[in-house]
Amino acid sequence: MSISPSRRDFIKLGAAATAAAGVASLGIAGTASAAEAPRITPLRIPTPAGTFDAVAAGPRHGRKVLLLHGFPEFGIEWEHQLRALAAAGYRAVAPDQRGYSPGVRPAGIENYRLDHAVGDVRAMADALGWRRFDLVGHDWGAAVAWIAAAKHARRVRSLTAVSVPHLGAFAEALRTDPAQKEASKYMEFFRQPAPVPEDSILSSGPPKLPGVPPEKCAEYFRRLSQPGALTAALNWYRANDFEGHVRRVEVPTLFIASTKDPMVAPSGIQATKNWVTGPYRLEVLEGIGHNIPEEAAEATSSLLLAHLDSVCG
Repeated sequence: MSISPSRRDFIKLGAAATAAAGVASLGIAGTASAAEAPRITPLRIPTPAGTFDAVAAGPRHGRKVLLLHGFPEFGIEWEHQLRALAAAGYRAVAPDQRGYSPGVRPAGIENYRLDHAVGDVRAMADALGWRRFDLVGHDWGAAVAWIAAAKHARRVRSLTAVSVPHLGAFAEALRTDPAQKEASKYMEFFRQPAPVPEDSILSSGPPKLPGVPPEKCAEYFRRLSQPGALTAALNWYRANDFEGHVRRVEVPTLFIASTKDPMVAPSGIQATKNWVTGPYRLEVLEGIGHNIPEEAAEATSSLLLAHLDSVCG
């Protein structure tokens, strides 16, 4: 079985014992290295599904932005973007999604279907008191964001999707494009019953994700090593086949893709324009892999801020 590089790293790459990196060492709690940068603080978001852990930055009265992470990341994936948004006056919140937040880690694969995660977006916005907000997502977070933006166009002011195409385009690519079928073979391993992939991943040590500092990879690994966390994260793969999400997006949309993404073939990227009826912009970053928000942090933040600035109302 062929497994794409960054996911393969998470399965196979062993590592020497790595001291767990706490939030402070990542600059989240106001360390000296981040003293002059906008402060990122922890936040808890109570919802009917449970309480989500999150990180937040920026003035509470600022325009609201919700950022959704992918696998194997957590909300801290968006550290650079949180600081950039805060510096520009936005109120940015990046939650740990269901399964990643200990307070929202239900048993049962069915609880990780995308519709549940989409409901979480609305529930978190309600809990935060956000009537309207801009939505950003990467990887699985992008999958959730595409659906949420289409379903809740009155609440979502704009969408920025990173790496993963609209699921209508992605599902079609999975059905018809041999390149996408090959790129997605790693999912076959992740979908095996627990604890087969869990044991393999946890025995391999912290991953080496392109463009992501080792201490941050170690922090992702530390959190996923907690009881039940990795099974919950992998249940996203077990619960979803990407079919059935055919509603088009009406809100202004920016899609950031890349030329070296081993998980996403060009066909789905190019076809995504057919699934957006509102203003749409595609930006393809040359020589960048799948972990765009971290590998191309400056470019991601710049594109995101320009997109938000272009959207009024």
